[in-house]
Amino acid sequence: MERSLKEIAQLVKGKVVGDGTALLSGISSISSATQADLVFVEHNQRLQEALHSSAGAVILSRIPNERSTKPLLICAQPRLAFAQAAALLAPGDECRAAVHETALVHATATIGRDVTLGAYVTIGDNAAIGDGTRIGPGSHIGAGVKIGHSCELAPNVTVYAGVRIGARVKVKAGAVLGSDGFGFVKDNETGRYLKFPQVGLLEIGDDVEIGAHCTIDKGALDVTRIGRGTKIDNLVHVGHNVQVGEDVVIAAQTGLSGSAVLESGVIVGGQVGIADHVRVEAGAILGAQCGVPSKKVIRGKGVVFWGTPARPIREYLKELAVLARIAKKVS
Repeated sequence: MERSLKEIAQLVKGKVVGDGTALLSGISSISSATQADLVFVEHNQRLQEALHSSAGAVILSRIPNERSTKPLLICAQPRLAFAQAAALLAPGDECRAAVHETALVHATATIGRDVTLGAYVTIGDNAAIGDGTRIGPGSHIGAGVKIGHSCELAPNVTVYAGVRIGARVKVKAGAVLGSDGFGFVKDNETGRYLKFPQVGLLEIGDDVEIGAHCTIDKGALDVTRIGRGTKIDNLVHVGHNVQVGEDVVIAAQTGLSGSAVLESGVIVGGQVGIADHVRVEAGAILGAQCGVPSKKVIRGKGVVFWGTPARPIREYLKELAVLARIAKKVS
């Protein structure tokens, strides 16, 4: 899809330097670019490579000292502008809305306009699928599920009964939404475990992305919530009654135990373990592989926490330095 650099500049609120009529039809890395591609530069180390590449135009944060024969697009955040431009130049797979002949849709389900249902999709009773939503082959949508408009569910996604999903939500292959939480009560007389009721709900806000093979449990008696704009990587487990705020980012292989709370703007690195009833306050950052014990409160917008138990990274590094000095003395 060809677009002029001037059109792209209007979308990303940037300033064109050079030929704004230059036509672009794709995005690329600097090394792979062709004359029809748009590239971006965040760091000066790659500036010269970008300016002398085959790219048709370059997104930069400021006008370079060197005069360029290429048209430039000046934006405060080049990476963000590049991602926004990609929506015009590389909008993703296009397909004609259709319901595959093998899809099973309950007679009481409501299917919106321009919905795509792949092969062997099953839609349960009283489920509702919003306009323009696409559901991949082999996916199961349970009874009473509500899915908003313009969502994309990849193949083999399972959505259990009663789950609520907002608009423009993307769910990758193999994810399981709304399954029972891990809750059991021990009978002290027999030593055996009895399942605690798991009768709550799962609510997922607008513009959420959920990675491949994630599992998000419904509430035990209440509601598990994933806030608007949150992005969850592959292989993440979210336990029952967890509350995740808006614009939270959670990297792969992280686990959140029951009733944990992540406030808005929290960033969680890979392989982080968060125990039950933990609260991570707005804007805090949990570094990779750190652990947060039960009922602990993590507080500090923009502060990086690391280690197990998680503490501010400066404190953690000081402790490592002390341990290193002790080890030298002992040896």
